[in-house]
Amino acid sequence: MYLEIMTSEKFSLEKVLSVRRWSAQLFSFTLTRPAHFKFTAGQFARIGIEVNGELIVRAYSIVSSPYDETLEFFSIVVPDGAFTSQLKDLTVGTDIYLEKIPYGFLTLARYQEPTPHDLWLLATGTGLAPFLSMLQDFDVWSNYSAIHLVYSVRTEDELAYVEQIQEIQTTFGESHTGFKFIPIITRSKTAALNERLPALIASGALEQAAGGQFNPATSHIMLCGNPQMVEDTKEALKARGLTMNRRGVGNIAVENYW
Repeated sequence: MYLEIMTSEKFSLEKVLSVRRWSAQLFSFTLTRPAHFKFTAGQFARIGIEVNGELIVRAYSIVSSPYDETLEFFSIVVPDGAFTSQLKDLTVGTDIYLEKIPYGFLTLARYQEPTPHDLWLLATGTGLAPFLSMLQDFDVWSNYSAIHLVYSVRTEDELAYVEQIQEIQTTFGESHTGFKFIPIITRSKTAALNERLPALIASGALEQAAGGQFNPATSHIMLCGNPQMVEDTKEALKARGLTMNRRGVGNIAVENYW
């Protein structure tokens, strides 16, 4: 009875349309998208599954473009996690609860000053999701002269969505000359970049790989990933003279749903 009330008042019940396993610990899935569910690129949804008669709900950034007919999410399997230990066994046709409204302020609309020029999207693991959504918007490509998508993972098999990133660039940024995808593999001695993001920022190695510089007067920088990365990377950027974005002014924006 409780779930029936929650469904009608706060959630809609959606169907899993597809599941893709990227590695032993990473997977993505798509859901049906109800007509009422509107969101801005960079926002997250709250989705739920029923476990022993109770509804367990977690926040997930949306991979999909706001214009897609389906909703896509990117997940990591947390060992013994109450939610992902159930979610990892998803199959097509599984029912998923979707809260009817989106959340989050990791959107490009939050930037008022500085005006758009160079965009840095810094992600670890499943933190890539909101940035894929943003890059499926033609306005992003027309507003920024330089776009750097930086994706840090531990091992090469965790480097998901590489082909999709290439497809997004071809579709949305075909004539854009300032886009660069920069993978980081922290446990690979042979990877071009294999240190943590804060170290690469402090040494200047990330800027060298990007062919651009962090600039307090022009740079928009977004962080999404595990909380420790976000915190350490914020401090590394602040040490370079960049500031947190508050009330529309400043360089650094982060997601706060952890």
